[in-house]
Amino acid sequence: MPELPEVETTCRAIAPHIVNQTVTAVVVRDRRLRWPVQEDLADQLQGKRLCAVARRAKYLLFDFANGTLIGHLGMSGSLSLVSAATPAGKHAHFDIVFNSTVVLRLTDPRRFGAMVWTENDPLAHRLLSRLGPEPLSSEFGGQLLFQRARRRVQAVKSFIMDNHTVVGVGNIYATEALFRARIKPDRACGNISLHRFNRLATALKSVLEEAIQAGGTTLKDFVGGDGKPGYFAVELAVYGRAGLPCVVCRSPIAKMVLAGRSTSYCPHCQSR
Repeated sequence: MPELPEVETTCRAIAPHIVNQTVTAVVVRDRRLRWPVQEDLADQLQGKRLCAVARRAKYLLFDFANGTLIGHLGMSGSLSLVSAATPAGKHAHFDIVFNSTVVLRLTDPRRFGAMVWTENDPLAHRLLSRLGPEPLSSEFGGQLLFQRARRRVQAVKSFIMDNHTVVGVGNIYATEALFRARIKPDRACGNISLHRFNRLATALKSVLEEAIQAGGTTLKDFVGGDGKPGYFAVELAVYGRAGLPCVVCRSPIAKMVLAGRSTSYCPHCQSR
């Protein structure tokens, strides 16, 4: 599933090519995304100029003068720029055509992605209104994690993957950040010190920033807005490496299941 670095990579790749461009057509080949694409979306967008593209958590916000299109890549989706002459593949469900030449195309094999239109403040929309802070913002840090974790017995990995705690931290980057911070994934978050939460916040910021610079992580389907895969997979220290030697201590990477997700960790480096 595309996580924050993949969505940020997509945002940075597509924005320079479509901001200040005018929509000339909207093609909806299948409205059955996670939420049905509304019938009059083409009427809302045609002839309108795209003012900005931004990211909030794992959502992309396409701002027009008359409203905002909220996009989500779902489990396997990607947004890419193609020419108007590029044939649509089997899973190309949605196109926005700019100036009759550049097409922003949503490809989504599992159809868990979304394109939701709102004429109101997008940050007040039900999809965004209750989200936690951005992990790369000055608002986020170890003190915030420490305060929100008090008196909770939830596993720390599940805690940092909760979008009410901090947004955009999915399975891959939570696993990697906990390894860098030397914290065992199943440790109760309420039993972690401020010092260790400071270390975890720093690790989260660094692993996300590095992943963005690498274009995200491609494991199966993800490609960025320029059609290229992400290269952070080669930097993964523990995710997907169960049974292989730890890059630090050479102990075999172990695996556990937390909240239904497989979690890799080093039993020596992350002993507590």
